[in-house]
Amino acid sequence: MDFAFRTITWLVISTYLHIQFSHLSKRRFPILLRIWWAFYFLMSCSCLVLYLGLYWRLHLSLPLLLWVSNVVSITAGLFICYAGLFGKGQEDEGLHLLESLLKISSNQGNNDNGQESSVVGDSVTPYTNANILSILTFAWMGPLLSLGHNKTLDLEDVPQLDYCDRANVVFTRFRNELEPDNDDSGNGSQANTFKLVKALMLSTWKEILWTTLFSIVCTFSTYVGPYLIKDFVEYLNSRHQIKNKGYKLVFIFFFSKLIRCISERHLFFQLRKMSIRVRAALFAIIYKKGLRLSSQSKQAHTSGENVNMMSVDVERIGLFSWYLHYIWRVPVQVILALLILYKSFGFAALVALVATLILLLANMPLGKLQEKFQGELMGSKDRRMKVTSEALSNMRILKLQGWEMKFLAKIIELRNFEMRWLKRLLYSSAMIAFVYLSAPMFVSMVTFGYCVFMGIPLESGNILSALAIFEILQGPVHNLPDLISMVVQTKVSLGRITSFLCLDDLHPHIVQKLPRDSVKVAVEIVKGNFTWDILSPDLTLKDLNFRVNRGMRVAVCGSVGSGKSSLLSCILGEMPKVSGAIMLNGTKAYVAQSPWIQSGKIVENILFGKEMDKERYKMVLEACSLEKDLELFAFGDQTIIGERGINLSGGQKQRIQIARALYHDADIYLLDDPFSAVDAHTGTHLFKECLLRILNSKTVIYVTHQVEFLPSSDLILVMKDGRITQVGKYEEILKSETDFMELVGIHKKALEVLNFVEREPSLDNLIIGGEDCNMLCSDKSIQDDEEREPKDGKIEKIVQSEGQLVQEEKREKGGVHLSVYWKYFTTAYKGVFVPLMLLAQILFQLLSIASNYWMVLSTPISEDVGPHIRGSTLIFVYVALILGSSICVLIRSMLIVTAGCKTATLFFNKMHLSIFRAPMSFFDSTPSGRILNRASIDQSALDTSIPHQIEELLMSVIEFLGTIAIISQVAWQMLIVFIPMTVICIWYQQYYISAARELTRLCGVCQAPIVQYFAESVLGSTTIRCFDQEERFMDTNLQLVDVYSRPKFYFSSAMEWLCFRMDILASITYAVFLICLITVPNGVLNPSVAGFAVTYGLSFSMHGVVWVLSSLENKIISVERVLQYAYIPSESSLVEENRPSHEWPTKGKVDIVDLQVRYGPHLPLVLRGINCTFPGGMKIGIVGRTGSGKSTLVQALFRMIEPTSGHIRIDDINISKVGLHDLRSRLSIIPQDPTMFEGTLRSNLDPLGEYSDEQIWEALDRCQLSDEVRKKEGKLDYAVTENGENWSMGQRQLVCLGRILLKRSKVLVLDEATASVDTTTDYLIQQTLNQQFSGSTVITIAHKITSILDIDMILLLDNGSILEYDSPARLLENKSSLFARLVKEYTQRFSS
Repeated sequence: MDFAFRTITWLVISTYLHIQFSHLSKRRFPILLRIWWAFYFLMSCSCLVLYLGLYWRLHLSLPLLLWVSNVVSITAGLFICYAGLFGKGQEDEGLHLLESLLKISSNQGNNDNGQESSVVGDSVTPYTNANILSILTFAWMGPLLSLGHNKTLDLEDVPQLDYCDRANVVFTRFRNELEPDNDDSGNGSQANTFKLVKALMLSTWKEILWTTLFSIVCTFSTYVGPYLIKDFVEYLNSRHQIKNKGYKLVFIFFFSKLIRCISERHLFFQLRKMSIRVRAALFAIIYKKGLRLSSQSKQAHTSGENVNMMSVDVERIGLFSWYLHYIWRVPVQVILALLILYKSFGFAALVALVATLILLLANMPLGKLQEKFQGELMGSKDRRMKVTSEALSNMRILKLQGWEMKFLAKIIELRNFEMRWLKRLLYSSAMIAFVYLSAPMFVSMVTFGYCVFMGIPLESGNILSALAIFEILQGPVHNLPDLISMVVQTKVSLGRITSFLCLDDLHPHIVQKLPRDSVKVAVEIVKGNFTWDILSPDLTLKDLNFRVNRGMRVAVCGSVGSGKSSLLSCILGEMPKVSGAIMLNGTKAYVAQSPWIQSGKIVENILFGKEMDKERYKMVLEACSLEKDLELFAFGDQTIIGERGINLSGGQKQRIQIARALYHDADIYLLDDPFSAVDAHTGTHLFKECLLRILNSKTVIYVTHQVEFLPSSDLILVMKDGRITQVGKYEEILKSETDFMELVGIHKKALEVLNFVEREPSLDNLIIGGEDCNMLCSDKSIQDDEEREPKDGKIEKIVQSEGQLVQEEKREKGGVHLSVYWKYFTTAYKGVFVPLMLLAQILFQLLSIASNYWMVLSTPISEDVGPHIRGSTLIFVYVALILGSSICVLIRSMLIVTAGCKTATLFFNKMHLSIFRAPMSFFDSTPSGRILNRASIDQSALDTSIPHQIEELLMSVIEFLGTIAIISQVAWQMLIVFIPMTVICIWYQQYYISAARELTRLCGVCQAPIVQYFAESVLGSTTIRCFDQEERFMDTNLQLVDVYSRPKFYFSSAMEWLCFRMDILASITYAVFLICLITVPNGVLNPSVAGFAVTYGLSFSMHGVVWVLSSLENKIISVERVLQYAYIPSESSLVEENRPSHEWPTKGKVDIVDLQVRYGPHLPLVLRGINCTFPGGMKIGIVGRTGSGKSTLVQALFRMIEPTSGHIRIDDINISKVGLHDLRSRLSIIPQDPTMFEGTLRSNLDPLGEYSDEQIWEALDRCQLSDEVRKKEGKLDYAVTENGENWSMGQRQLVCLGRILLKRSKVLVLDEATASVDTTTDYLIQQTLNQQFSGSTVITIAHKITSILDIDMILLLDNGSILEYDSPARLLENKSSLFARLVKEYTQRFSS
């Protein structure tokens, strides 16, 4: 009657709930209903405990229906409670967030081919919409697995995350816990490790609560089997067996296994969800902090550390959620085990406790040791990643100078140092694993020895119960070293993230905002003192007092290192203020001296978060001379720019920056030397169109070295040594006879050479009316270009998406090829260790089974039967077998660590050699984030995870086979069940693996953009803050985190889907086996042997094998990804057999024959059949519009790009026949982007250590840097920070000049070498070069006409072709020559 009443009640409730909630996906269940469910579940549990007590203590026989009713009630109660919290309903709807935020942009995912799968879409979240049964069985994963089985999954096939798992929701909750007052003043020092952990726990408290409940259920259900083993053996041994009792025992065994299966699966699922949320929160908080860092903090925290923090540390903390409950589960499991042992052996259980405590206490010193090793390992990894990141960012310079092998050697050396700590860590882990795998055997040996010594009778039933307990204890005790290791690693990672969050933020109140109605003043600084280094007594900017009114154009000039860029930084609020006040009125836009261009489309870089206004956009493109450049790109403004604008020339990058600022329509414009990177003609056009026309009514403060742009300003600030030495209009300052006169004087002297051009009246007719002088060069060249190749242009424009320089990251499709496994296993010692590992594990398993068999068969079944072997013999044989198995464990662990370290080292060296020998085209089209991901995350998997997974696989497979052998030996009929069960499991695994594999690959592909975007944003944080774009960039970061979390979440769910089915199959198989045993007639089976098989069957499951196998396949994808970059087609050999003489080149004559160059097979020609000769010892000037192919010609000379056709000869030797190292080391270059590396000034000037201090000082004297260096602490050993950030742009260019003065080559290339220096320094550099390289061939690419007036030959390029090539005198005589027009325009511009 009771059962019938319960059934009817549940049916009514279920119907009501179905009607109320089936059509609503977002409503929560009423709170009263959820309280009742929780109460019902607790009552059902207490009833079951009561019934069990009545049955076992008082031997009361209870109806079977009552048992079934209670079991169903508990199961239903548990999962209805679970569904009440995790099923229907949205979480945290009160959070003020836009749900529609997370839309993945088209260029981040795979290109949409128009086909939508059945599971795609923002609104489709199968988990949220699943019913209780579907949640229970993970059936909601079915559609995705089916899709993955039928086709290769792409990102658009993966459904969206549930609302409460999305990064914006997770981050808001986490931030509210970490910063409850939401203080955005940016005082990062308030963070600490405790606060961080507390915030993470409070933001995931519900998951922690549920996983705790599942852990408790799982732990208790695990001990039901060992508790009842003795009763089962007694039942088999009894003469009068009551079948009802046997079936009840089978049912309890089966039900406990089933409950364990369900609770364990949902425990792991919730833990995986929790780790995804933790990752999302940390990714977001680190990114947010990165946007707010002060410049000093950025210098203190390098890019290598950032990469490691975002990849390794965040991953590790996310992974710790798996180990969270081990902290309390281990002691609970030990206590439960001791209680059951006490029931069997009495006070001998206390001996077991002492033995266990000894092993647990042994952890303390081992844990400390591991913490030390882990800290040192992460520190050495940071240093390696820092150098790797710097080398990848500056690979072009390294190759031009022939230094790439030197940097590779440095990285290998750092890796060898890292390997020393890694080996210590892994060998100590192997020792710990040996101790703890031997621990259960040690405890059992001590316990049984004590029993024999004290005369406590040993019966097979008690021994089987003890063995089952020790087997279960092996789990937590085996996990203990992992737990210690993870606690240590997580502590280190939390400390590193906390130290990053504690770095100083940019102070938000350096700049005072004036009210908008204060019309007159735009910028004012009163008694301003500023410094980059707060701790240094030296001020960078001193005694600043000036006011800029609205609509004024202010020019800032001065010598190299005088503080011009720092002045703009302090107006932006980027520079720490010592004293004084800065006031600003209105919005601001900024153009940096080093162009910061985002990876992505050109149009996105210009709009920079603003809505498209086509009219303004077109006007801006025209003003910045970008229209012609966009025509040359196959995709126009949809062209995807590579990392750091790799596929753009310096001028194009600068003009895109200017276009971004113009489009923003701000009130105040701060331009840091915006015309240095563009040619003279384009510079004039930009100045007239942008500054004089579009920004006519705006406040503009511009830094410039070009004297010709000074007269147009309303005010000039002349700077020297961090002070404003003069303020006034051009004419006023000119009369003052000071440093400013020197700047202008040298410029005028350079122009005097061209005075005759100004006196030629016939050239006046070239100026057409009052139109823009843009007509002078570009219009004719465009016409010529159109006449020359009307068809080719069209053909080149019709390029498909593969025409983009930066392609989608390649990922393998289908199964991991066997060759990947083969390469991994045979790389170290030709695979000779593999059979030895296998043999050691088989021997361990055999000896372990033999030792347990020996104990069971050598002891009596019950008290009334006497022992037939002496106690001492029993223990002696047992100890011998246990010691043998322990030695096998040690040998296996040591072999795996040794082979794993060797393999990881060989793969590392192979991949890095392949990367450093790759052609420049590889780096142009490959974002560094992809390479850094392989060098950090994938390499980390090779170092630690894969060897560990192989060890786990060996253990699981051989243990599984051992269990099948034992069970089949007792009941061979079980083979009939095992075979179909194994077939079904393999089918499930095959069905699952295709989707899981692709989801893992997507995880790998989707993680790199997060790291890359972070590095890119930190680099451009000044620009982002100036344009007030922090929120938009934060939103994009959250989108990227969601894109990474999606495949991660569905992969986790797929894993649980598979394991759930495997566990159910194992439970059914185990139940069938138990039924076989109780149905066998009495006396046919030895009860001890049958009990032994039942004991081993308790841990029987194929999911362990499949889990580890799947995990290994997912980890081996790291090997696959490393191998992708281990076989990159390399450049030509560094040294050829027929090496040129040591003196080559002696004359420096350069012949260019029919040279055609393109950057990729799918890209248009950049140089189109160039033919010319540069005679030896002459000075050649290459001029032309930005993007005309000047820098490409230089790259062809250094063989950075191999010609499509034609060749270059130097001193009659074809350079394509010369080894790259021989070629590049004999030529010299000062590149367009001056580069310095982290280290010392000495290592920057002479990385190969070839020159003495005297020679270095001599070079510094000649390049005008020696006085500056002598002021520095440490002089030649003065520290250079990452990317040379503590040196000004002009100083960096002078350091590059110092390098070539040391090298003294016969062929020297100056690629816009004096673009960032003032006119005085430029003049001195030209004088130095004329003196030092009088007999050398000097090829100069210059934007300043004054830099190339005293040269021998002019080569004028346009759109990759030669338009003019002759001496300057002849070109100037020919009044129709483009060069004559260019010079005329330049002189007129200055004189006007």
